[in-house]
Order: sequence, then C-alpha cells, then structure tokens
Amino acid sequence: MHILEPVLNILLYIIGAYALFNVSYLLFFSLAGHKSIRQNTRTALTARRMCVLFPAYKEDAVIIESALKAKAHAYNGLFDVCVIADKLKPETIDTLTKNGIKVIEVNFEKSTKGKALLTALNHLPESNYDVAVVLDADNHMGKDFLKEINLAFESGFKVVQAHRTAKNLDTAFAFLDACNEEINNHIFRKGHYALGLSSALIGSGMAFEFSYLKNLLTNIGETVGEDKEIDFRIARDQVKICYLDKVYVYDEKIDNAAVFTQQRTRWIASQLEFLKKYFWQGFVQLFKHGNVEFFNKMVQAMLVPRILLLGLLGLLFMLSLVVPYGPSVGFWAILLGMISTALFIGVPGRLYNKQLFEALLRIPYAFFCMCLAVLNTKKTKTSFLATPHKTKVVSADLDK
Repeated sequence: MHILEPVLNILLYIIGAYALFNVSYLLFFSLAGHKSIRQNTRTALTARRMCVLFPAYKEDAVIIESALKAKAHAYNGLFDVCVIADKLKPETIDTLTKNGIKVIEVNFEKSTKGKALLTALNHLPESNYDVAVVLDADNHMGKDFLKEINLAFESGFKVVQAHRTAKNLDTAFAFLDACNEEINNHIFRKGHYALGLSSALIGSGMAFEFSYLKNLLTNIGETVGEDKEIDFRIARDQVKICYLDKVYVYDEKIDNAAVFTQQRTRWIASQLEFLKKYFWQGFVQLFKHGNVEFFNKMVQAMLVPRILLLGLLGLLFMLSLVVPYGPSVGFWAILLGMISTALFIGVPGRLYNKQLFEALLRIPYAFFCMCLAVLNTKKTKTSFLATPHKTKVVSADLDK
C-alpha cells in the first residue's frame, strides 16, 4: 500500500491539472460569449446563386417536409434545393422530383455524409452556383436565412455557420439536448467569434463558397466527423469562419436515451479520431506557421465532453471526501463551481423554466449514456450511426 500511495497521489494531481485546463477553457470562452459581435454589412450588391443541400440517409420520415419548406423559403436571388438521396424509398424520391426538388441518388458500401456531399458537388455544375448551403434532413431554415448568408458573403467570408437551435422541446431529454446545443453555440461559436477567432462548424446550417467546399471535401474519406475534418482543413488554410448568432436553422433534438447514446458514440469517435490525427500537427502549425486557429482546434479535440466532465468531477469530489490523496476537497468543489458557472451562463434565458429543472435531473442518466458511448466508439468503424428523426415536430418560434 505504501508503494501505491505516491502513485495514486501523482495520478490524482495529473487528473486535477487536466480537469482544471478543461474547466478554465470552457469558462473563459463562456464569459467571452457575452461580448457583443460586430454585425455584417446590411446591403448586398449581389444576390448570390445558392444550392441548398440535404444529405439524406434513410430519412424518408422528414426529408419531404424539410425540402418543401426550403423550396418555399423567401430569398430575392436564385436558389435550388437538392436532396442527396442515400437509400431513400422510390416513392419519396418521386414526391421530391414532382415538387421541383433536385435529387441526386448515391449508393455507397459504407455511407458517410462527406462522401455524399462530394458526390453531389461533382454532379452539380459549378458554374451554376456561388454558395453551397448544407442542412441536415430534419433542418428548417429560419426567416431570412439565405438573405443573411448572402450578406455574410458580401462581407467577404467564404465559410459561414448559422445558429442551429432546437425545434422540439417535448421531452426532458430533448430539452437537455437543446441546452447542450445552446451551450455549444455560446462557447465554441459565439465566444470564439467574439474574440476574433473562427466559429466551430456544427455539421449543418453551414454555407461555403461552392468551389471551396468542393476543394475541402476532396479525399474526405470515410470519417464519421466530416464537419471536424473540414474544420481542421479550413484552419490550416487560415480562412475565418463567420458565425451568425441571430440567424437560425431549426434542428430536431434527441428525445430518448438510446438515440442520445448512438449520437454521442459517433461524436466521441470523431473527436478521438482527430485528436490522434492532428495532435502533433497542432504544435507544428502553431510554432512553425503561427497558426493559432489550427492549434485551438486541436485543443478543442483534447477537451472531455461536458457531461462526462461534470460527472467525473462530481465523482472525484465525493472520492476526495474519503481518500486523503491528491487535490483537496476544496479544489474539486471549485472546479465544480467553475464548470457549473460556464454551463449555466451559456444557456439562453428563454430556457430557464420548469423544464430546465426536469432536464437537470436527467444528467446522471446522460452521464451513464456517455460512458456507454465511450465504450462503443469502435462500432463507428463498421457502421454509419446516423441519427434517426421523426415527423410532426413543431419549431420553436425565434424569428419574431
């Protein structure tokens, strides 16, 4: 036991230092998220031609409604809606084409969003479009979405990320997922952009210069995290990603634990993939090229997912009450206070209600699901863990 004591002591201090790094990063950018963002130009000389892309893998339940809503979107320029149909039913494809929606059918041995998008971009005439907008199959564009995207491009940006937000708050789990989304927006998009850094991409509600997206997706491979790969490639190019905090795209939130675990399995696998791939390159980019953006993306890949971090800090706090090794009880209590502050100030005021309390009660179960997700990450190497969606989801009204 005497031999194990110093080892346990050192291990707990190392864990404490890593936890302090995680919590400090989150709190710093959460505070920065309350800084005002300079608005883009409000007049555009050109109404850019846009292609709204919907990669849809077995999404028959939602894609027709999403595509038709997109086609009815008000924009004073030319735009097409294109569904990338991966294993959609023939009747779904028929309905889409009859309603004037472009459909590009794809078929892969292993489906990925990145490969689907690249196939579509190679199929579409590059001379027909200036901007490619990427949405998920369940996404609905908010008021003036394409207009604001156009204004951002008028301001000189090549890549834009809009504010993805929940269109359903029907269960405690969906509400918890909605809060998590808003915290992500506040810390990794608004907080970074307010300090002059690039927003992080989120996988949908994104817009790119058409030819640039095609270049970014070249040799994308079979990664389950195409948005993270694109993020790193953009950072390597030192191109700034604009964030539109008041421009919404509505996204269906997960309403049960099983789908939550499946989605987080994919996300954690993606994070581990890119940490391994770009860890050393992050230091090379920083010290050789002065590329802070790329290094910051690598640092983000080192962060423990927040629900896991919150649960682990709670366990370490309780452990410190009975184990006289490592940092003190006060140290763990301070870290718990810091992360709680970072998370609570990242939740918008409209979500502070009775449902928030009910959602907080689901955090221990969500922590258990995250632990399962960590154990299941190898599954992503053999299957495409797409998130299933449902019909008849009512959007929250944030456009008024």
